[in-house]
Amino acid sequence: MKVVLLAGGMGTRISEESHLKPKPMIGIGDKPILWHIMKIYSHYGFNDFIILMGYKSYIIKEYFADYFLHNCDLKIDLATNTVETLNHKAEPWKITLLDTGLYAMTGARIKKAKDYIGNEPFMLTYGDGVADIDLKALLAAHQKSGKAATLTTVQPDGRFGALNIAADGMVKSFEEKPHGEGGWINGGFFVLEPEIFDYIPAGEGVVWERGPLEGLVKDGKLNSYKHSGFWKPMDALRDKIMLEELWQSGKAPWKVWD
Repeated sequence: MKVVLLAGGMGTRISEESHLKPKPMIGIGDKPILWHIMKIYSHYGFNDFIILMGYKSYIIKEYFADYFLHNCDLKIDLATNTVETLNHKAEPWKITLLDTGLYAMTGARIKKAKDYIGNEPFMLTYGDGVADIDLKALLAAHQKSGKAATLTTVQPDGRFGALNIAADGMVKSFEEKPHGEGGWINGGFFVLEPEIFDYIPAGEGVVWERGPLEGLVKDGKLNSYKHSGFWKPMDALRDKIMLEELWQSGKAPWKVWD
C-alpha cells in the first residue's frame, strides 16, 4: 500500500527555519521530521512513499538523491578518483517525488498524484506531525468500516495550564496543558479508497480538509479512528523545541522502530 505525504506548504508559522527549507525538512535530532514520519510507516511495513512537494522542492529531492551517500562511510582515492562505500546504511524505501506546484492547496496536490497512486487504497498524512499510532489497527478499522475514507482523530494538549480551584477560591492544584480539553480533531493519518478522487474537483485552490472531506461527510463515507496516544504536529518553533527535547531524552513516544 502506498503512503502519500503532503510536503509542499510554506510553513509560515515556523518561518524561523522554513525560510531556509521546507517545513518537513526541519530537523529533529539529525534527521528531518519527514524522515521520522516515514520511519513510523516503515515500522509497520509500509515502504512505498509518494511525497507531494512544492515550496523549495529541490531540497527534498537532493536529500533523498544523496541519502545513501550521506548515510555510509567512504574511502576516497584522489589519485584514481575512485570512491568505495563502507558500512552501508539504507532504508527499504521506494520514493516517488512529485513537484505539485508552489501554490497548490492540499486537495489539489492529492489530485495531482492520482496517476501515481493507481486504482487502489492508499494512506495519507501531513509531513509535519508524528504520533505513536498503530497503523495496522488504523488500516483494520478502515477495512472494517467499508467507508471511502478513514480519518484519525486525536485530542491535543491544551495550550494553557488549568487550575483546580476550590469553592473558597483556594488553588488546589495546577495541571500543565491538560490533555483533550478541546475534544477530537483531525490528526491526519488517513486511509483512503480511490473513490475519494471523485470528491476533489480540479483547481489549485482545492483544500482537502474543506470541500472534499465535507462532501464525504455529507454522503456518509467518512469513518473515524480514535487515537488516544501521543500526537504532535510541528506548527511553530515551540513545537520543534519540544520534539527535539523528547528525541534527545531518548524517550520520544513516536519512535516505535528499533
